[in-house]
Amino acid sequence: MGSPYEFRPTHVAPADGLQTWASPDPSRPSIRLDALLPVRLAGTEGNWARIICSNGWSAWVDGRMLVALPHRPPGTGQPIGTTEDPRPLLAALEHALAEYRQLVDEFADGRIDLEAYRARSRGLRLGAVLDGTQAWLLDLDHSRWYYCDSAQLQTLATVDPGGAADPAEPGNTP
Repeated sequence: MGSPYEFRPTHVAPADGLQTWASPDPSRPSIRLDALLPVRLAGTEGNWARIICSNGWSAWVDGRMLVALPHRPPGTGQPIGTTEDPRPLLAALEHALAEYRQLVDEFADGRIDLEAYRARSRGLRLGAVLDGTQAWLLDLDHSRWYYCDSAQLQTLATVDPGGAADPAEPGNTP
């Protein structure tokens, strides 16, 4: 890979990490992936998934354990753009997370019921994957995932601005 921006993760390892194998054979274990490490799905064989890490290293994992990013990055169809300062997006993400935390607290404390919780959280969406100095940040105002290397944002992928349906809503299936 020529540029670090060419890596486009499709999944992350689960919160407790993930065992890898040199081939889709349980008798050949390899190293364990760190928790929430971004990876790209390169192929599958049954429940086995071949993943590629940002440094180009490839391994096999139990594909059922991978955590999919909200949308598989399809590319933007536009020239890659950068923004000098990631702080405004980080502030918006922080605000959305604080708003969600307040709703969870109110619901857990019994100050609002499930119907109010659903109504007030409808449309509240955010996304962030952090891995050391790297971050993948979702900006819903611009319907984009950005890659952030601590110094600047770079458009990584566009997303459906309509968002996913709430599986808890009547008539929706997961």
